[in-house]
Amino acid sequence: MQCAAFFRVEGVLVPRVAMSGAPVYLALNAQRIAERVLRLGNVMAAVPWLAQGPLHDTTTATRIVFMGLRGMSEDRLVELGRQYAETQLVPRLRPGCVELLREAARHGRRPVLLSDGIDVVVGPLADHLGVGDVLCNALEMQDGLATGRLREPVVSAALAVERVRQWADRHGVELSASAAYVARLDDQLLAAAVGEPCVVCPDRALRRLARDLDWPVLEA
Repeated sequence: MQCAAFFRVEGVLVPRVAMSGAPVYLALNAQRIAERVLRLGNVMAAVPWLAQGPLHDTTTATRIVFMGLRGMSEDRLVELGRQYAETQLVPRLRPGCVELLREAARHGRRPVLLSDGIDVVVGPLADHLGVGDVLCNALEMQDGLATGRLREPVVSAALAVERVRQWADRHGVELSASAAYVARLDDQLLAAAVGEPCVVCPDRALRRLARDLDWPVLEA
C-alpha cells in the first residue's frame, strides 16, 4: 500500500484570499466589457452561500462562481489561469509549507494538492511545485467553449473528503498511513480520515478542535 500527503491549497500553500480571487480575475478578463460585467455578476452571486461559514455545504456556491465563465474559450481560460497562477499564487507560496511538501515526498509520501479551484489555475501551480496529483474542479467544455458547468464530481468543502477517499481507493493509497495538511474547519473530516493530520494557520474554530483532538498546529 502507498501513502500520500494531501495539501489543501487554500490556506495552507497560499493564503485563502489568493485562491478566492481567481474566478474574479478570469471573469474580469473576458474580452468585451459587457461580458465582464455579466460574468462578474455571476461570480458575486455566490457570496451569500460562501458567507455561511464552515460546515455549510458550499457546493452550490462553487457551482455558481464558475457559471460566470460560460462561453469563454478553453484556450483563453488556460492562458488566464496560467497568468493568475504565475502572478498571484506562486509569489505567495508559503516557504515553510512548500518545504513540508518536499519533505513528504522525500519520505515516500505521494504529494497531492486539494483545491476547490479549477484546473486551469491549480494545474500551473502544481507544475511549479512538481506535483503530479491534483484533486480540483474542472470546467465542462463543449466545442472549445466553457458551458458554465463543472465536471462531476465537484470538489467543495462538503465533498472534498469523498474525492480524497475515491482517489485513494483508485490509487491503492492507505489513508491511515497518510497525512493531510488543512487550514479550515470544513476539512476536519479529511483530517480525521488520515493517520497524520496537521493543521496549518487555522481559524479559531479549527484551532480549538485541533487542541481538543491533539492535532499538531503549525504557524507558517
